[in-house]
Amino acid sequence: MTRRRPNILLITVDQWRGDLLGAAGHPFARTPHLDAFAAEATRFASHYCQAYPCGPARAGLVTGLYAHKHRSIGNGVPLDARHPTLFTELRRAGYRPTLFGYTDTTLDPRGKPDLDPDNGDYENVCPGMAVDTLLTERATPWLAHLKRKGHAVATPDLGRAGIFAERAFGAPAAFAKQDSETAFLTDRFLDWLTVASTTPFCAHLSFIAPHPPFAAAAPYHAAIDPADVAMPVRGARPEVEAAQNPLVGALMDGMEMAAFAPGLRGCSRDADEDTIRRVRAIYAGLALEVDHHLGRVFQGLRDSGRWDETIVVFTADHGEQLFDHWMLGKAGYFDQSAHIPLLIRDPRPEANLGRGRTVTAFTESIDLMPTLLACAGLHAPRNCDGASLLPFLNGGTPTDWRDEVHWSFDFRDIRNKRMERLLGLPSEWCNLQVVRTERLKYVHFAGLPPVLFDLSDDPLELRNRAADSAASRLLLEGLDRLQTWRQRHEERTLTGFLSRDGILHRDPD
Repeated sequence: MTRRRPNILLITVDQWRGDLLGAAGHPFARTPHLDAFAAEATRFASHYCQAYPCGPARAGLVTGLYAHKHRSIGNGVPLDARHPTLFTELRRAGYRPTLFGYTDTTLDPRGKPDLDPDNGDYENVCPGMAVDTLLTERATPWLAHLKRKGHAVATPDLGRAGIFAERAFGAPAAFAKQDSETAFLTDRFLDWLTVASTTPFCAHLSFIAPHPPFAAAAPYHAAIDPADVAMPVRGARPEVEAAQNPLVGALMDGMEMAAFAPGLRGCSRDADEDTIRRVRAIYAGLALEVDHHLGRVFQGLRDSGRWDETIVVFTADHGEQLFDHWMLGKAGYFDQSAHIPLLIRDPRPEANLGRGRTVTAFTESIDLMPTLLACAGLHAPRNCDGASLLPFLNGGTPTDWRDEVHWSFDFRDIRNKRMERLLGLPSEWCNLQVVRTERLKYVHFAGLPPVLFDLSDDPLELRNRAADSAASRLLLEGLDRLQTWRQRHEERTLTGFLSRDGILHRDPD
């Protein structure tokens, strides 16, 4: 007898750091529902995205490809329509992947009219998805909900940013907690769940919190006491941190706090201690709000009898600096931007040994595509860079698993050429590639000096050892690892992804 295919629920949050879980020992995270979920799931403690910001991060997650192969390297850079996605592939098994939220996908413009408004818009929908609720930064359905509740919505063209701008920094948002974006999207998903087909479903629930603006409805705006918040990890002064590499100083110069919280002014490096603590507290409060509504999602699955029929994934697109290394947002090469959470609850009997387990081996966002396809009884496309996590879910550890992780960051400014002018680089040289192991972190640039951290005695990434002759062997190891990795993955592209006619072809099951 053929076993019923599992339901699949992929939950993503935006800009959620890998350490922001009570289960991970974070000093001021309050995530009781996720902590309870982690006790029934497999937690991947060393999980990293492969690019940022949002568009590139999610492109890697849904294609299983490193950024130098999918080439959607910035928000607004199209994702080639020839790349299979997690959702186009799941349709081959009979799923109808349904979206609640957003995927931050820039669609391939080839074949579209020049004036098509989708061209260059990074808030389109990933190929393969059906849409129940599209909630982008334009936030149209949420604004309509607020208007029905009596809110004026005075600046609808500003989307969600206009609503948050109505209140000063630190004040409760202008809407009630039951009307927040997170609450609204959860309500829509739970309504759908009550009428969803009894055949196996696939849903992607994509929350924007705790992405900026760092503002929340009462009581979440004040749920975390700023006095309890730890100060950030950073060098003694901004100029000390900037001395690591010219990129760090250039990023600091343009990191305006107004882009992160309503009413704040100045650069992140100039924030005083009170502002830092309050921002970090509100960020944790937004996470607490998401955690509350995830508790509702988990209970909804139980109430519908689907809890033990559903593979539930909780992860993020990328992290957040949160004033670590004097910066905000996702930028540069520090772990805070790339380290993200991953929790997977697999209800299948063979996964009993994996539940409640913490995996410390390095895992990557690109591993989710082959993992979920394997759960659906499908093979990943031949060109897929990720590897299935099923052995870990089943309680084992593969003998040939990776001992390093990789990610990239493209910092060009095509429109204004700001970074190009500051760094004296052509646009195509404005990129970096990171390779990280337990011992070392090596950052290679196309046009800037390298960065090397010896993590055995500098886990906080404060001292660049690239020019230190005493660390020359570590530097050579980092460069060798990076070159070997790149060559191996380019070879996979040539042998497994392109046919003789140069067209992308799907690997048969």
